[in-house]
Amino acid sequence: MSDIKISVKIDGKDYVFSGPQTILEACKSASIEIPALCFMEGLNKEAACSICVVEVKGARTLIRSCVTNITDKMEIYTHTQRVREARRVNLELLLAGHPKDCLACGRNETCELRKMAADMGIREVRFPKVQKTEHQIDRTSVSIVRDPNKCILCGRCVSMCSSVQGVEAIAFTGRGKNSKVSTFFEEGLANSVCVNCGQCAAVCPTGAIVEQNAVDDVWKALSDPGKFVVVEVAPAVRAALGEEFQMPAGSLVTAKLAEALKKVGFYKVFDTQFTADLTIMEEGHELISRIKNKGTLPMITSCSPGWVKFAEHFFPGIIPNISTCKSPQQMFGAVAKSYYAKKFNIDPRKIVVVSIMPCTAKKFEARRPEMRSAFDYWQEEMKLSEKEAFYDVDHVLTTREAARMIKEAGIDFVSLKGGDFDEPLGISTGAAVIFGATGGVMEAALRTAYEVLTGKELEKLDFMDLRGLEGIKVCDVEISGSVLKVAVANSLKNARKLLEEVQEGRSPYAFIEIMTCPGGCIGGGGQPHALDNTVKKMRMEAIYREDHGKKLRKSHQNPAVTALYKEFLGEPLGELSHHLLHTSYSERRETSYGKR
Repeated sequence: MSDIKISVKIDGKDYVFSGPQTILEACKSASIEIPALCFMEGLNKEAACSICVVEVKGARTLIRSCVTNITDKMEIYTHTQRVREARRVNLELLLAGHPKDCLACGRNETCELRKMAADMGIREVRFPKVQKTEHQIDRTSVSIVRDPNKCILCGRCVSMCSSVQGVEAIAFTGRGKNSKVSTFFEEGLANSVCVNCGQCAAVCPTGAIVEQNAVDDVWKALSDPGKFVVVEVAPAVRAALGEEFQMPAGSLVTAKLAEALKKVGFYKVFDTQFTADLTIMEEGHELISRIKNKGTLPMITSCSPGWVKFAEHFFPGIIPNISTCKSPQQMFGAVAKSYYAKKFNIDPRKIVVVSIMPCTAKKFEARRPEMRSAFDYWQEEMKLSEKEAFYDVDHVLTTREAARMIKEAGIDFVSLKGGDFDEPLGISTGAAVIFGATGGVMEAALRTAYEVLTGKELEKLDFMDLRGLEGIKVCDVEISGSVLKVAVANSLKNARKLLEEVQEGRSPYAFIEIMTCPGGCIGGGGQPHALDNTVKKMRMEAIYREDHGKKLRKSHQNPAVTALYKEFLGEPLGELSHHLLHTSYSERRETSYGKR
């Protein structure tokens, strides 16, 4: 922060601020709340909504506080009659052109536009409804729905997609009343370079961008008496779901979640952390194999489907660097419909696998054509035709969708005493839970790789250099006298920096973890809406609390995973493991300029 001191008077009170900053920032640091819709700290300063106006002595017009810096001796007034009336008018103009379907909107509980109208005391709109151009809803993506009719042109989604993710799948198009956010040539998200991360939905203040709803499909499956509907829950979900029930950020609701899902009606409630441990067994041995056999390095993690699709679009040349391991979600589906089906004598065609994920890209991943290895496993033995083909994972719910189901079931989530996940696919270690935070996959892998390579017990399990919200983190790990250089990136723009090094042949690392979303899965596009990094930090702290509370904290200590290898898979990287748990990727032909 600059040493320059700036004296400012706000609402008649004197303040001294350090260095250049906007009026909005200065007021926030003085605990003075100025409403703003388009502004988002560290992301967007479009000044499009004009809700954040203030009065400045000597200025003829009201000033937009999000883009105007404070100056010495400035006198600011944040809630005069003139200011309050201007804000109301600007907000009512937005409401005059906005659909009136609040009761049925996917964001009815968390819509910032609705909340701001309530906070400002707006009970009626004085302007006639604006007859805007009716835009077609984009339902092409299996992950995300875009409704331009609900868009207030704040620009947050565009900034997120370009500035944070570096994807640029969406942009402003048209002029005047025809202005909207769209894809190239309006071909829809499915025909663009969209990676399905859902970060656009995470920052959208209205219901203009939401996840594809799978709730009805899951209820339908649960009501079918001929189906065995099992559910798997990702690590990051337990650190965020409580927020949907007004619990404090960072509340760890693992036990409550297990009990709630049993009350919803799932046949078995399992834990994706089981296959997170399995992923470490496969990925750790893959890394060791690449190092020993001079395979392609650096090896890059493959748990995050948004990043994998990003690589397929923008960095196809580094696909050989990506681990062939499927994500824990997809490993779970394959194991549930092969090993679990065989162990408990259940027809795999009757098993419905539902996953609860913090990520909208998981919906896309579950429908990748290569994700049906359990069907391939059974096809010859059961003489199944292609018409009977099934995916490993049937339905994917976001954290938000899971909360809606629990509410629909009339469950008092906060009052639940808690339960346990079902065995054997519900047993996990602390290494698995930290998958939910950026750096966690790397840390979990190192806990196992170190002990497999050295035959010695790792004294310190916590790799603190790999933790935190920094965009890129690096660490040197000494193993048997050699130094293993590793790196971690979260958000795709940060990932791009590491990938360019790999592409140019100058990467110093042997192992790289990439997570699509800021903060990793705890900041996923399907998590409860939270714009503050403080919330992400609290979720991350919850993840590490669960890790420390586990009796077993290394993936290779998981007894259920050991039994899986002994009873079914054989060994890591073995023939059956390769068939069920590994996959491959290839270049995608869509670019930011459309199809080639």
